[in-house]
Amino acid sequence: MTDYIKINPADNVAVALHPLPKGMVALGVTLLQDVPQGHKFTLVDLAEGDNVIKYGYPIGHVTKDAPAGSWIDHSCIKTNLSGLLEYKYEPVADTTAAACGIPSAATFKGYRRADGQVGIRNQIWVIPTVGCVNGICEQIVSRFKTEQTTTGSVDAIVTFPHNYGCSQLGGDHENTRRVLADMVRHPNAGGVLVVSLGCENNQLDAFRELVGPVDEKRVKMFACQKVEDEIEYGVQCLREIFEACKGDVREEIPVSELRVGLKCGGSDGLSGITANPLLGVFSDWLVAQGGTTVLTEVPEMFGAETILMNRCQDESTFDQTVHLINDFKDYFMKQGMPVYENPSPGNKAGGISTLEEKSLGCTQKCGSSTVRGVLKYADRLQKKGLNLLSAPGNDLVASTALGASGCQMVLFTTGRGTPFGSFVPTMKISTNSQIAALKPGWIDFNAGVLVEETSMEQLAAEFRDYVLAVASGEPVNNEKHGIREIAIFKTGVTL
Repeated sequence: MTDYIKINPADNVAVALHPLPKGMVALGVTLLQDVPQGHKFTLVDLAEGDNVIKYGYPIGHVTKDAPAGSWIDHSCIKTNLSGLLEYKYEPVADTTAAACGIPSAATFKGYRRADGQVGIRNQIWVIPTVGCVNGICEQIVSRFKTEQTTTGSVDAIVTFPHNYGCSQLGGDHENTRRVLADMVRHPNAGGVLVVSLGCENNQLDAFRELVGPVDEKRVKMFACQKVEDEIEYGVQCLREIFEACKGDVREEIPVSELRVGLKCGGSDGLSGITANPLLGVFSDWLVAQGGTTVLTEVPEMFGAETILMNRCQDESTFDQTVHLINDFKDYFMKQGMPVYENPSPGNKAGGISTLEEKSLGCTQKCGSSTVRGVLKYADRLQKKGLNLLSAPGNDLVASTALGASGCQMVLFTTGRGTPFGSFVPTMKISTNSQIAALKPGWIDFNAGVLVEETSMEQLAAEFRDYVLAVASGEPVNNEKHGIREIAIFKTGVTL
């Protein structure tokens, strides 16, 4: 078992895979301080202003002299990033298919919906059009559950409270409408009840038009102000929806129908060494099978964006990716906020010192595949393969956006741990074994064993099998604990 790693031959720092004591000799240098797990130490003498190289790229510059063996953390390094940039398309060859070999005949057991979509869950969702009826929705679900003695093939009956649907203008109003409409059409829901108040901005008739044609046995909508007893009316709607979907059965589905969101949160210095590269291997494999993965968290692409841009399939996709990056930078600047105010305190404690370092680790989740599509916030997937999605880094907002785009599940890497779950299964993959051991009720899969003599080939095979088992119905921890939430991106004025 090794105690440290130099990730790229060009690097002038190495990373401690375990806590390293002062005085230890590592890669030919003597450590001048204790180095915590996931943190960096210099392999050469660095003078003030010199770049720190990790993953083969600069991740910032030192703010004071750092002799060989120095511990490098956020207190002595500063980002090189600033403002808007101009980009040039310099495409690189896609070797993913060759690396992944001949496509397999892998399948999972999912639900083929009437519109051709495939779900990995058969749930009934109660969706409020406005926050005013959150409590009504909860009462409807609670009462229905008390009378329902059999569940059939229905996995869960869940409501998704939120704060929006009224007193919003422009983009915020449309974001709310579109995310909720995306949920109504999501294949993980065998049936949906939409509950409106009646007087909100998100008017039910206009919302119904946005959703489009539906199976009226499975999707029902009503306004509370237009019925005498909204609880009884809602429960009766659920009874009818339940009858329509309780007999749905799983069938063998080609893995090419799988759409997976890629997300990280509470990252640490091992994220870019263990869990994120594991997701990258999985993403490349799934794309090679004709499936789809989606990378988001645009602020955590800053500093690594050119890698993604040069993997775009053509100049049009490249131009869309440039807009994806610069539009988000414009958003920061219009709010008077620093574009590069990242990483978080938890990231820093885990060994991530600058945004470049965080981004270079973060983007490893999408492997090396060609970028086929670029989605705006609340857009739905149109292209198979690797897609980029506009959303912030916030865990629940970004995971909700991934689900809204059509992803059936989210793969979420973490070094610090988190219990949350979005409205689709949200699998937690730990970057280190310590958090996996401490939080078995949060962590679903441990990638920390990659620094404990488990090979990437072996773990990637185990991980693929686990993802397909989850797609076939095995619940992840957020589902086991009933933790399912949504959060909608808000940027503007509330009336």
